[in-house]
Order: sequence, then C-alpha cells, then structure tokens
Amino acid sequence: MTGLPSIALRAHGGMPPSACVEQAVAAERAGLSTLWFAENPFTRGVWPAMAACAVATQRLRIGIGVFNPYNRHPTLMAMEMAAFDELSAGRAVLGIGAGIGTKVRKMQLANDRPIAAVRDAMTIARRLLRGEDVSYTGKVFSVDGVRLEFPLRRTDMPILMAAMGEQALRLCAEVADGLMISNMCPPAYTRRAVGIMREAAARAGRPAPREVVQYVPCAVRDDGDEARRLAKDTVAAMLTAYWSQGTASPATRAAIADENGLDPGEFAHVMGRLGRGEPPATVLDDRLLAEYAIAGTVDECLERCRVYAEAGVTELGIWPVGHRAIDDLARLGAALR
Repeated sequence: MTGLPSIALRAHGGMPPSACVEQAVAAERAGLSTLWFAENPFTRGVWPAMAACAVATQRLRIGIGVFNPYNRHPTLMAMEMAAFDELSAGRAVLGIGAGIGTKVRKMQLANDRPIAAVRDAMTIARRLLRGEDVSYTGKVFSVDGVRLEFPLRRTDMPILMAAMGEQALRLCAEVADGLMISNMCPPAYTRRAVGIMREAAARAGRPAPREVVQYVPCAVRDDGDEARRLAKDTVAAMLTAYWSQGTASPATRAAIADENGLDPGEFAHVMGRLGRGEPPATVLDDRLLAEYAIAGTVDECLERCRVYAEAGVTELGIWPVGHRAIDDLARLGAALR
C-alpha cells in the first residue's frame, strides 16, 4: 500500500523463545519485513530466540536493536553477528546503541562517554564484519591487529545506530546505515530527529542513512475502542517506567514530554494522575494516545502508520500489546497484501 513504511515486528523482551518463534512465523506469514529484538540488561538474552527464529523462518530479516558495547565488546558483537548471519543465510541486521544507562551502571561499568563508546563500537564492528584486519585506538574501546578468523557470509551487513540526542543523531549520520528510534517517541520528535540526521550527513558530505526504524506499541482490533483501551494500559505503564521511574535517558525523556502537543503543566498533570493510580482509560485521551501508540481498527492503524512515514520512518517495528498478537499480525498482513 502506498504511503506506508515497511511494517516489522518488535519482539517483546519478556517473551520466552518459544513465543518469539510463534510470532516470527506469524510475522513472516503476514508479509512483515523484519523481526527486531531488543536486548536490555537483566532481561532474557536474545540469542536463543534469535537463533530459533532464524531456523523457523526463511525471508524475515532478523535484527538486534540494540546491543550496547559495555556488556558486549564490539569484537564479540562482530563474532556473534557474523556467525548468526551464516545461520540466517544473510538476513542479520546489527543495531548498536549506548544502552539503558541506569542498568549499565548497576553492572559497575563506566558509561560516562556514551557517544565515544558507540563511535568506537561502530568502527570496530563494521571493519571486522567487512573482513578487515583491524587496529584501532579509540577513546573507550581499542583493538590491536584483530580479524574474524572464519569466512564471512557477506561483507556488507547493515549496521544501524540507536540515537536520541542531537550529538548522537549527528554521529549516526556519519557512521551508520540507519537510525533506530525508541518506543514512546511522538512523530513530531521523529520528524525533527530525521531532519538533524540529514543535515549532519549533508555537512559530512555523505548520503543520509537509508533506514529509519522506529518502535511503537500497537493494538489492532475490529473494535477500535477496545484496541485503544488496551494500548492506553500499555502506554500508561511505559510512561510511568520511562518518566516517573527514570529508566529512560534524558534525551528520551525530553522527546516524551516535549513533542506530544501538551504544555509542560498539562503533561505533569497527566503524569500525576497516572501516579495516583487513576485508570489509564480516563487519563489518556485518544489524541495523546496517538502520540505514543498505534491503536484502532486496521484502517485507523494504517492511517497512523502513514503519519510516521511522513515524519521520515522507513520501517515501523510494531510491538503488539494484549494477548492476541498473532491475530493483530494477521489483520495487518491481510490489509498490507
């Protein structure tokens, strides 16, 4: 369908591998483009599910969005991703980001130079995945005469970068094949971020990264009101975690609060009501919900997908909410064919 980004599936980090495989098969059957895994410290490691999904599918790209270089050194990223690319017959996509700072620090790892760390990781991993001998001295990570000691399935694996703040977006423009944008970022933020990235690429004299991937919660139902009720519960929980509990980075918090069409006082009032335990369905109106989630009938959801495309998104990584993800994927797939 014209005017739409590609639709991908973002696997929920809390799911066991068997459930991920079930959703991966449904996503491929529905004609979705990519299966994305987010690995955060102390949740399930993604490799068992990624490997199982690679074996169970034939067409889906399978991407990590993202690994961070603090608990997975960039040489290890390259080793694992190159081996996974063999298993998946060239369908692997690597995403790198600084990770969730609060969780990284719980491992007693210094993450005070996240931009430098990501630059180093991107540089080292990319050169290794090209099959090069790599000696590199970075500000955070360095290597001396290393090379992957096995044949590579290919030497052009896409490497995307998670970025939110302006400095990170400029780095993405210089070193990455694509940009990854977190859950809970309104389209207005996306439009601004894509603009910053494109301007930085032009100043650097290189083409802008081709891909812009954004994660977004999604509920598709025949009854649009039912879908919105489900999505409001999920969005309220995520707002509380990202904002009130401080799990998101300052840049993500700014995107959540500053780009949603509310003035600061109105947003603070909304968060106060959620904090007092008021039902999400009464606190979040449909307009505010639409800033953070895609929810409604199939037609309503596709119309909202077009808004993201207009903001510059090339692929939406939807995260089905509720307990009928397989049905959601089937509905979207039927509409996209």
